[in-house]
Amino acid sequence: MYVKMNIYVELNRIVEYIENHLEEKIDYKEISKMIGVNEYTFQKIFSVISNIPLAEYIRNRRLSNAGQELYIKNEKVIEVAMKYQYENATSFSRAFEKFHGIKPSEVKKNPEKLKMYTKLHFNEIKEQSKNIEYKIVEKEQMILYGIYINTNNQEIRKDAPKFYQETENKYGEPQYGMVEYKDQERIYVKKYWVLYDKKMKGLEEKIIPKSKWILIRIDSQEAEEIQEVSKIFYSDFLPSCQYNFRNLPEIEYYHNGITDFLIPIQD
Repeated sequence: MYVKMNIYVELNRIVEYIENHLEEKIDYKEISKMIGVNEYTFQKIFSVISNIPLAEYIRNRRLSNAGQELYIKNEKVIEVAMKYQYENATSFSRAFEKFHGIKPSEVKKNPEKLKMYTKLHFNEIKEQSKNIEYKIVEKEQMILYGIYINTNNQEIRKDAPKFYQETENKYGEPQYGMVEYKDQERIYVKKYWVLYDKKMKGLEEKIIPKSKWILIRIDSQEAEEIQEVSKIFYSDFLPSCQYNFRNLPEIEYYHNGITDFLIPIQD
């Protein structure tokens, strides 16, 4: 399947739209339509390519601008809070202090502590014709047994391979790997699971509902190669196809020296 759009061009267009609407409520559904996917899928694409969740990016840009305005202008805290879509001064002050390290009331005395979070810009010079082979499969409900480690977006690249090896040493070669997220939009990583298809002492049962999946076969079980294919999938493949996610985890199925990367999709 060949890419039909330059996702980086489209993301720059969306970033510009966000920039022009920071003082308004931003409708995720509307910006998702700009690349032809649903809200849930777009947030995942944005997070993977930019390395920051969409909501966090918007919040950081608003708080960055708010800090400058409090220093340059004589606006009241509540006015700036409402301008940048906060319901009250208390929630704004809490977010502001977490971001800048100082309270809004301290800006005039400590302007050097203000942080600047710059607008994102994506490199639009990108090869346009990556070919990803895939197939659609339907799997019945799976009952798996596993163990997990707590991790996050920044640490999972090193945590997952290490934990996989530790689990293999204890229980034998695993059949599956799975990421669990903190939020419904599957943006913030919470846990990395190593799973088996047979019950063993010390393992927790995990039920994966019946679903349709995009299956991409990777001729390797090396973590770096799996992670690279995952990123290519989100940046190049997904924005150019008509599939939308289902709210289930992606699964890595390890067998015969290869990895089947499984992404759940809606019917």
